[in-house]
Amino acid sequence: MERYREIEKSIIKKFRKEIWSKFIKAIKDYKLINENDKVMVCISGGKDSFLLAKCIQELVRHSQIKFEAHYVVMDPGYNKINREYIINNAECMNIPIEIFETDIFEVANKLNPENPCYMCARMRRGHLYNKAEELGCNKIALGHHFDDVIETTLLSMFYGAEIKTMMPKLHSDNFKGIELIRPLYLVKEHDIIAWRNYNELTFLNCACKFTESVSNDESLSKRKEMKTLINELRQKNKDIDHNIFKALDNVNMNCILGYHKDDERHTFLDDYDKGERQ
Repeated sequence: MERYREIEKSIIKKFRKEIWSKFIKAIKDYKLINENDKVMVCISGGKDSFLLAKCIQELVRHSQIKFEAHYVVMDPGYNKINREYIINNAECMNIPIEIFETDIFEVANKLNPENPCYMCARMRRGHLYNKAEELGCNKIALGHHFDDVIETTLLSMFYGAEIKTMMPKLHSDNFKGIELIRPLYLVKEHDIIAWRNYNELTFLNCACKFTESVSNDESLSKRKEMKTLINELRQKNKDIDHNIFKALDNVNMNCILGYHKDDERHTFLDDYDKGERQ
């Protein structure tokens, strides 16, 4: 059996419960892909985006929903070795990628040398929407997974003083008719790592040229801090991440101090005197 077919089989068979079933559940529960959609699948070079591409490929082949998928790699200024690494992995996994070049690394460093990562992230999103528009795609699929959702939630609470999370899909504010979707929304990172290791695959962790020359202590990053915290809490409660996730879908509006939607702000005092609560 060809290598890429073994990789595909592992998603459907070996990791059916952990990956494929959760991928399908997210697609159905959140209505991420519909008939006649044109989906641009974004591949960064990491394990998550390559797994996403393979899952989308399988869905195209076997789903009753007819839709198109385009597999796109944005080159923001990778060095030659990292670019070839992505190309080789795509060939190994039989993913027909299209690469388009940008100068994001160079521009981000000039505009904000103190924090190029922030500027880079903002610029990447804009280039991806432009590419989707060029391809005639109405959806952009990213490889964010369950752990990203939980970490983002805690980051918002601890450092943003706000309860919000990473949504499974959202409309673009600036590109009418284009949605961003996250089909791996329910897939846990440790299962993605297990799939990677089972297939003896190696992916890029970060292909950013700044991390090649600047000494970055990842343990100091806020997201790494959240990841470590969640792992520690799992030792006491194995369902801690699941409970955090379910809490976002089970908000008791009678027992919160306030909330806002768009520019409209509400507090519990708005209707407090309309009747006694038991």
